[in-house]
Amino acid sequence: MKKVETVIHIKCDPEDVIQAFTDGIHLNGWWGVERALVEKRPGGVFALAWEISDKGIKYISTGVIRDYLPAYLIHIEKMMYFTPDRQFLGPMELIVHASPEEEGALVTITQHGYQDGEDWDWYYEAVQNAWPQAAITLKEYLEK
Repeated sequence: MKKVETVIHIKCDPEDVIQAFTDGIHLNGWWGVERALVEKRPGGVFALAWEISDKGIKYISTGVIRDYLPAYLIHIEKMMYFTPDRQFLGPMELIVHASPEEEGALVTITQHGYQDGEDWDWYYEAVQNAWPQAAITLKEYLEK
């Protein structure tokens, strides 16, 4: 099974990491999300949108929260990725785990569920490059 996993140490409380993935203001601050709907509970909606214009929305990620433990974990299942340039991609899973450490949190971001095909290969390569950079951006945002 193909997966992308990024691990980074961030000097903050683990719950700050989870909040950065579930609060619209924080999602905008570090990830550039323009609109978010996150129901912070198991079974809740997780929906993010980027590049919104009068012509529509360029990128959308949605899913259902499987596990939500605000102190250290969010697990999103049935995750879908939408862009007008590609087929709908999904379902996948995204897991963000923040383990407490002496000086902060060890953050592991795992995304899996990639399938086969040209659009899937494109997306997998994009995510392999994007998550490490996004993790650095998250670290810089949370350590301010």
